[in-house]
Amino acid sequence: MYTTPDLAERGGANAYLRGCASRSALDLLANKWVCLVVGALSPGPMRFGALRRRLDGITQKMLTRTLRDLERAGVVERTVYPTTPPQVEYALTPLGESLCGLMDSILGWAEEHMEEVEAARERYDERASLPVDPLPRDTP
Repeated sequence: MYTTPDLAERGGANAYLRGCASRSALDLLANKWVCLVVGALSPGPMRFGALRRRLDGITQKMLTRTLRDLERAGVVERTVYPTTPPQVEYALTPLGESLCGLMDSILGWAEEHMEEVEAARERYDERASLPVDPLPRDTP
């Protein structure tokens, strides 16, 4: 838990507190698609179709929602070009670019430790499927 001087250094933010506004930023960043969209946009602007092809498994609805959430948060900017039909391009803002190192680290960790995570899940699932021994009864 942070002390009052620690909070002053952080602008009064403490994500461990229920009412802290920093939790909404944390909610945004905790989404796997946000991590992947930021990573996909890190080399430069992309059109919607190219993003969707890059993010294997994302639905059109989820990509649209994720891009809107990121645009609303100031992480992504949407540019519409006056062509027929209109072309739309998405790019990271300076705020979004500040996330690239963090998201690269998260993606790297996931890729580096995927086998360990899967093995741990298998061990857990095996234990969870075993019958539970009833508690021993005290005999008088």
